[in-house]
Amino acid sequence: MSKIVITGISGFVGGNLSQYLSVLSFKFERISLRNSGWKAKFAGDAIIHLAGKAHDTKNTSDASEYFKVNTDLTKELFDAFLESEIKDFIYFSSVKAVADEVSNVLFENVKANPKTPYGQSKLQAEEYILSKQIPEGKRVFIIRPCMIHGPGNKGNLNLLYNVVKKGIPYPLAAFQNQRSFLGIDNLNFMIKEILENKSIASGVYNFSDDEVLSTNQLIEIIGSVSDKKTRLIAVPKGIIKGFAKIGDLIKFPLNSETVQKLTENYRVSNQKIKEAIGIEKLPNSAQQGLEKTIKSFIK
Repeated sequence: MSKIVITGISGFVGGNLSQYLSVLSFKFERISLRNSGWKAKFAGDAIIHLAGKAHDTKNTSDASEYFKVNTDLTKELFDAFLESEIKDFIYFSSVKAVADEVSNVLFENVKANPKTPYGQSKLQAEEYILSKQIPEGKRVFIIRPCMIHGPGNKGNLNLLYNVVKKGIPYPLAAFQNQRSFLGIDNLNFMIKEILENKSIASGVYNFSDDEVLSTNQLIEIIGSVSDKKTRLIAVPKGIIKGFAKIGDLIKFPLNSETVQKLTENYRVSNQKIKEAIGIEKLPNSAQQGLEKTIKSFIK
């Protein structure tokens, strides 16, 4: 019976993942990196490092905070792992550690170019981990998930759900984008496979669902699950961008960042992790995962 050390267990991913793994008879040790006492509890078969400072979309955070939490604490934890008896280190980075925008499809070997302190702090942690010699018998995984969602997670999906629920027309239908999502059930499955299958090699792995969806399709899925009539309006792109610029000035919800998030292409390949596991398809389709999340909002 494996014992897993988890940082950030109280977060959305940590809570879901620990619940899922405990059903499979994994044992846990939760550690908090906020005080130095964690080193006394540092023993087990694997460590999953989820703790970190999330991307602050309102841009109110001081840049140095990201590096203190996401870079420096990860370095300290990784050094402790190298000296410990723990066999596996699984670090949750982010696709944003390498790319803020994706024109084609994001693969693991992309040349990193993060623009935000959040992405840069995650990348520096990755670079530190990859610069170290891994002792014989240990494995090290850098996981780059795209937008994670699931029951209990609010975020942008909840915003769109409220738009549909209130019957507000969605004005950005002129933008035909394609983006990847990651349902929490698929994330849990891939982590379980890494923990159980010792033949999966160390490395950097993107995590995403199999299919890509447009925001327009997402609106339709929300409408169908919540039994609400959706209204997609294709306001010309130039007008939307003009309104977004005004939104930047008067601190309105429809600003340039919101429009960018809702209309950008962000396709992420999960081929490498599927080949490593030895599967052609993940257990849940992107649509099934999104339907489950949206049902949780209705409750």
